[in-house]
Amino acid sequence: MGLLDFIKGELLEIIEWQDDSRDTIAWRFPDDDKAIKNGAQLIARESQTVQFVYLGQFGDTFGPGKHTLTTDNIPVLTRLKGWKYGFQSPFKADVYFVNTRLFTGNKWGTANPIMLRDADLGVVRARAYGTYDFRVVNVQTFLKEVAGSDHDFRVDEFADTMRSRIVSIFSDALANAHVPVFDVATRYTELGDALMPLINPVISAKYGIEVASFVIENVSVPPEVEEAIDKRSAMSAIGNLNDYVKYQMGQGMAAGGGGGAAGTASELAVGFAVAKELMAQSNLAGGTPPPIPGAPAAAAQANPDVLDPATVARMLGVSEADVMAEIEGGTLPAKKIGSSYRVTRAALDAFLAQ
Repeated sequence: MGLLDFIKGELLEIIEWQDDSRDTIAWRFPDDDKAIKNGAQLIARESQTVQFVYLGQFGDTFGPGKHTLTTDNIPVLTRLKGWKYGFQSPFKADVYFVNTRLFTGNKWGTANPIMLRDADLGVVRARAYGTYDFRVVNVQTFLKEVAGSDHDFRVDEFADTMRSRIVSIFSDALANAHVPVFDVATRYTELGDALMPLINPVISAKYGIEVASFVIENVSVPPEVEEAIDKRSAMSAIGNLNDYVKYQMGQGMAAGGGGGAAGTASELAVGFAVAKELMAQSNLAGGTPPPIPGAPAAAAQANPDVLDPATVARMLGVSEADVMAEIEGGTLPAKKIGSSYRVTRAALDAFLAQ
């Protein structure tokens, strides 16, 4: 090997990066301690930006295409190196290739619950997760603040930092938006779009990247809150409790048809049990059981031990004729006073317990 061949072997003539990965953001060209010759070819492919760094200072930046390195197209590097008569001799510099394509499907999620003040539920804890897409828009900021001098910087090295930053912005935005928790599920797309102008200024200035899309897949509350929401929904769906019990009783009696007095007694017992259960759920959900239409307020409050057939019928949500049928059939014990009957609370409880 002659001296000329030896010298050529120590110079870089072609600088390029054939990226075969899907997760590399920045890659430093391995120069093997070789110098870059005058007239060397720099090849940057689509979605690649090349950044020269000389002694820790940013030099020239090149976009996609084939570039011949001469004095004319490396003015910043010429100035930094202090060439008085232009780029004539080989030189050394760090060459970084930055992938500017869109990196999609990156996951984010809240490590800890977000404390929200909700108009319906008060202070509630919520968790959220989703995905986002991003790309590098400022190569120098990204290299300075994120990749540094890393030889091969990948998405997973940046995932935790991005996730914490995005979650922080999301938490602040959701807390300040005052969107009711009940409405969040119907506004995922709207919230994601609304967060973009809040996320990008911070992310771009800090890291030199831009979030192209931000998707909220789920916002959830603790199980006990979900249970309370389910109970509230159930009570809202039922509406008027008294009408609901009457409807249930009517359906049961129609289905039981030929059951006779025993069948009616069974239906009354079921109706009474349903009423008690629904009233209990109503109280747990923060509601107030609806009053029985026409029932005297004093009687309801006093809870008397002796009841007339009309009061028993109103309590159970059935007709007075049904109650009288049970009394006259002997299945519901009652004491006749004059032309009317009276049913004791104990007798009614025993009847319903049958």
